[in-house]
Amino acid sequence: MKINALPFLIVLVSLLAITPCVSQEKNNTQKTKSTLSDTIQQNTKKVEDTVKKVKSIASKAALRSAILPGLGQIYNKKYWKLPLVYGAIAIPVSLFSYNKTWYDRTRFAYQVRSSQDTANYAQIWRSLKPISTESLKRYRNEFRKSMDLSVLYFLLAWGLNVVDATVDGHLRTFDISDDLSMEVKPYVPPNLSSGGLTFKVGFRKKDEQPISIRF
Repeated sequence: MKINALPFLIVLVSLLAITPCVSQEKNNTQKTKSTLSDTIQQNTKKVEDTVKKVKSIASKAALRSAILPGLGQIYNKKYWKLPLVYGAIAIPVSLFSYNKTWYDRTRFAYQVRSSQDTANYAQIWRSLKPISTESLKRYRNEFRKSMDLSVLYFLLAWGLNVVDATVDGHLRTFDISDDLSMEVKPYVPPNLSSGGLTFKVGFRKKDEQPISIRF
């Protein structure tokens, strides 16, 4: 029986011709994946370095504002905020001083009245002399309550001053402008059979080239 070897030779030659192509495509695919991975790692490292620097600036600003109100704003070069900071601090301080003065006056007047200390009656503040003993007690309690609220408002204003310095510290190295962008578009890698979507976020630090992250 005669066997025709021609078909087998054709198949063998075809396999030998296809194998280098498949190998080349596989190598190109691996190189493309490696390039994409390196790009993502480089961008990720840039972002991590930026985040570390921003956290350092924000921490320094917060510490300065915690030590002295307005010092963090000066560190962040937000000089226009100083009047707002000191105004917010000065209001509860003034209220505390006012309420403390009248608390001392009403407490002294109530003590003199309740103990019937006639020797010190002349030292009662003149506007409090016509007021009854029960009214003096009520006024004393009201002024004491207002003193406590003034302290609370003071601590709140101090805390807001620290928060403001921290936020400005986080935003200090970034350019808040139209250069910030987000883009979603189809993406087909070269020499790859699969496609997908890319999620691209672009931002930049002041005086530096834009940094892009693509997923």
